[in-house]
Amino acid sequence: MADTVTAPVARSPIAAAAPLALVHGWEVSARRSAAPLRLVDCTPLAKVLVRADPDGPLARHLGVGHGRAARDQHGTLVVGSGPDEWLLLAPPGTEPQVAGRVRAVAARAAAGEHDPGLVSVVELFTHGRALIRLTGADAPQLLAKVCAVDLADRVTPDGTAFRSSVAKVATDVIRDDGPGALQAVPPGALQAASGQTRSYLLHCERSSGQYLHDAILDAGRELGIEPDGFTGKEI
Repeated sequence: MADTVTAPVARSPIAAAAPLALVHGWEVSARRSAAPLRLVDCTPLAKVLVRADPDGPLARHLGVGHGRAARDQHGTLVVGSGPDEWLLLAPPGTEPQVAGRVRAVAARAAAGEHDPGLVSVVELFTHGRALIRLTGADAPQLLAKVCAVDLADRVTPDGTAFRSSVAKVATDVIRDDGPGALQAVPPGALQAASGQTRSYLLHCERSSGQYLHDAILDAGRELGIEPDGFTGKEI
């Protein structure tokens, strides 16, 4: 639920469209779109970056390989963004809990005389990164205009994660269909035959956030894209 806008403690690099709301201390757009193709600024989501030995106990605990994404038992989206790197995405304000669980696993491994190797856990908070979610059946058609990767199901199915140039911006692209994407789907919106809606998370440097957001909106204009507001339930 959105709070009354008073004094936000954080703002995304992407300008929020009116009307405004305060969600977990973030100034966000409270706009609600019924368009079949929608773009949401998800920068307020908790983001934790983990680096560890890809063959170590922490990697085995995370259970997600390079190029894949899946939710853990806590509902956190674990993204294998590199051979020894994971991006963890969770509801706003939960960085300390998400990072704490990872550090606890590394500590237990060390206490059990299992060398966890070099482990780095960084709570990104507002610094460094921007995150947007593109949802709708035409999302692959839009992204094909600005990204050279084949987005067909047989090549990049749900749960795929990769790094690519999107509108000339180095971007982490995560295909994340399903319940997390469906929460914001208005009645009558197009959905896949399985009942899931095609959805992608696009993660880039903070300084490129506004440009990437605007480039996606521009590329999707003929497809009827609209910006949508952030609710905190986009993950």
